[in-house]
Amino acid sequence: MGYRYETHLHTCEGSACASASGAEMARIHKEMGYTGIFVTDHFFNGNTAVPRDLPWRERVERFCLGYEHARAEGEKIGLDVFFGFEYGVHAADFLVYNLDREWLLEHEDIDRENARKAFSLMRRDGGFIVHAHPFRERDYIDHIELFPRDVDGVEIVNGAQLKQPQMNDRAKIYAMMYELPVTAGSDSHHLHGLFGSGVELPRRVVEATDYLEMMRAGEVKCLGDGQVME
Repeated sequence: MGYRYETHLHTCEGSACASASGAEMARIHKEMGYTGIFVTDHFFNGNTAVPRDLPWRERVERFCLGYEHARAEGEKIGLDVFFGFEYGVHAADFLVYNLDREWLLEHEDIDRENARKAFSLMRRDGGFIVHAHPFRERDYIDHIELFPRDVDGVEIVNGAQLKQPQMNDRAKIYAMMYELPVTAGSDSHHLHGLFGSGVELPRRVVEATDYLEMMRAGEVKCLGDGQVME
């Protein structure tokens, strides 16, 4: 058995649609046997919990609280905690890793930037991007947008979509067509109804880029409801 990581979760500090705090998310994932988590709250161009009329610095500092609370709890209980964020492009969502609070502070209004330019800036500075649930269907989504040349991987198992497997199946085909690395995440927002998804890795993640390297090497085992998905 490898090391289990949750790559896609939200906290009430950063995401308006979440009800669990960063500390609560850390504790329950430790109890569920995860080695670590990536906190990926909705950024300012998504369903953020941060008021949009605040000065940029204050917005960023408040946005990072879910991660900071999760990390502080993780240090107490022995859970690895990494920072990420979910960047919205109309109704499409992208998980961004390996950037930090300082990077966000230095890139004021990155949430208003042209998507492809924003992705280019993120990747230039060491960030990497996973297209989350690319074929999710909702009443508020009137069309699907794909950016195959601007992302580093595709979330082919989204725990919140397990009851609609065709959405994950389409993501697998998309990744295969463009030869993109694959990964998985639960997309958890609450303590109830946790989906038990994420990834199983052969080695422990020390830096976020370790996760990227394992994705590119095809060493990621995608989990759905706690089981490896083929």
